[in-house]
Amino acid sequence: MSNRLKLEDSPYLQQHKDNPVDWYPWCDEAFKKAKDENKAIFISIGYSSCHWCHVMEETVFTNKECADILNAHFVCIKVDREERPDIDKHYQEVYMLLNRRSGGWPTSIFCTPDNKPFFAGTYIPPQSREGSIEGMGFVELTKLIADKISQRDEQILKNADEIENFLNHKEHPKEATVLKEDFTKNFMLQAKNNYDTTNGGFSAAPKFPHASTLGTLLVIDKLYGDKAAKAMVLNTLQNMKKGGMYDLIEGGFCRYSVDEAWSVPHFEKMLYDNALLCELYTNAYLAYKDESFLQTAKEIADFWHNYMSEDDLMYSASDADSEGEEGTYYTYSYDEVYELLSKNGYEAIDEILEKLSVTENGNFEGKNIIRFQNDETPKDFENIKFLLGGLRASRDYPFIDKKVQVSWSGMMIKALFMLGNIDASYKQRAIKCLDALLESMYQEGKLYHTTLIHKTPKIEAFLEDYAFLSQALIEAFNSTGEELCLIRAQHFANMALEKFYDKGTWRFSVGEFETKAEISDNTYASPVAIMVDVLLSLSTLLEDDKYNHFAFKTLEYNSYELARRPVIYPYMLRQMLRYLKGDRVIKSNLKNLEQNSLKLGSLEYPFIQKKSSSDEFFMVCGAKSCFATTQNPNEINDIIKKTF
Repeated sequence: MSNRLKLEDSPYLQQHKDNPVDWYPWCDEAFKKAKDENKAIFISIGYSSCHWCHVMEETVFTNKECADILNAHFVCIKVDREERPDIDKHYQEVYMLLNRRSGGWPTSIFCTPDNKPFFAGTYIPPQSREGSIEGMGFVELTKLIADKISQRDEQILKNADEIENFLNHKEHPKEATVLKEDFTKNFMLQAKNNYDTTNGGFSAAPKFPHASTLGTLLVIDKLYGDKAAKAMVLNTLQNMKKGGMYDLIEGGFCRYSVDEAWSVPHFEKMLYDNALLCELYTNAYLAYKDESFLQTAKEIADFWHNYMSEDDLMYSASDADSEGEEGTYYTYSYDEVYELLSKNGYEAIDEILEKLSVTENGNFEGKNIIRFQNDETPKDFENIKFLLGGLRASRDYPFIDKKVQVSWSGMMIKALFMLGNIDASYKQRAIKCLDALLESMYQEGKLYHTTLIHKTPKIEAFLEDYAFLSQALIEAFNSTGEELCLIRAQHFANMALEKFYDKGTWRFSVGEFETKAEISDNTYASPVAIMVDVLLSLSTLLEDDKYNHFAFKTLEYNSYELARRPVIYPYMLRQMLRYLKGDRVIKSNLKNLEQNSLKLGSLEYPFIQKKSSSDEFFMVCGAKSCFATTQNPNEINDIIKKTF
């Protein structure tokens, strides 16, 4: 029999609708029931493509013993972190406070009947393991908590009050620091300390792509000709695209690598990772003219278009699992690849298999993930790729979460416009996607955060939605010269300032569940840093200093932390450099701008805006004045250099 989640749109909540647990969605009714009946609250947070969320459902939430305890003694609430990032942010902070380390998903939170948290975990197996409370299984833990709550245990209630007081305490920076280009020295030192000189990237396993860090290193190289920054970018991008975490057969990056060499991925694919990496590989191509970077960027964009979109709206994620196991869709046995190549007339098959990292023992649980042994693409790989794709066609495709998210969609639309500077077909795709997103998610003067595709949105937008959508609109203006895009970007930025801004600080959400916005870059860039980007762009393009003022106040408020630990805030560091150095605006008629989009995208200076005019020549301007004109776009680089 289905529980209350059957009425919800979220694919993640729908995955739990047939659990024997009496789940509630996040709602007032659940919290009232807990208070009225003096029951502890269990809050479980996850998302549809999360592997360990599936494991916890299979081992705990479909387990009758676990469900009976929960139904008798708890009020149980399921939350989709992608649908409600405000709630997730709050409880990740709770997890960090209680465990002194960052959490993950599934997130398992236990609260008093008054909804004050006192225990936080991630995946909890049904039965206990040897050791500390972290080894306590779900059955034992829930029985213990139920007893403590029914007895109104003083220590639990006292601990919950202390946690609540700590969470409500607002800390302010110790002092403002003068914004300086010297912050980059500290950033470079910290990046080098974390850098893997062999495989690229900035951590041991599990290894995430850190697109924001790499993008800032690319900016530093463009500004200062920094060889170390360039080497870190090139080595990392070359290693990541060899395969493994990158899907060489269909395109697109998986969320992270479980090993240091990017060869064994966690197989889920997220829109935000692919959007940011599409942009990064595009920018790296424009800077270094490595054709393989452009190919990777195009393959990412094409994968999302071909497999992960509908009616110009983009899905949010695909699962790691299919047919009950992780990676089944993506991996190959030695025999099936050998037989496939043999049937299609290939010779020297052993040599080909070696280049594709295919062995009899396999490189992932007895099977093979396709990965190039070196940076060289094997001969005739396009045809081999087609054949390997044919093998996948007979398999079950992983579950796709068909949620449309404004923030993540905005990231990919921006990347498509940037790719459109090189290939105009991506520009046309970006225009269609932007129009579809606005039509679906901006209704009756309200911007919404997410909805299942073609459903009516219900959850209003958070800061990240305003930020990334505004950024995409500004990129659209730069690409098309369409004034309406700039007007809309200004409109959403003004709404964000009104709703979320307060004297240099930003809230992530307001209203029912107010949370502070992070300034650090985590899975993707901080929405605060993205808003600084948007405000600086509006200040330049509209010639309106008030936006520059709000950008400066935000940078100033966070300057102390930015100076000390810039590697945690790479996107904000990039915007600080932009604030100090200033934008350069290229003005000309729209035909000139469009015909020379590749040259203008390849300019060495990283902070460029474009603005159409009636001029037949190119004019290079700053915030307050224009410096020079030229008929020859090849002279623009030198003109910009002379403006400093």
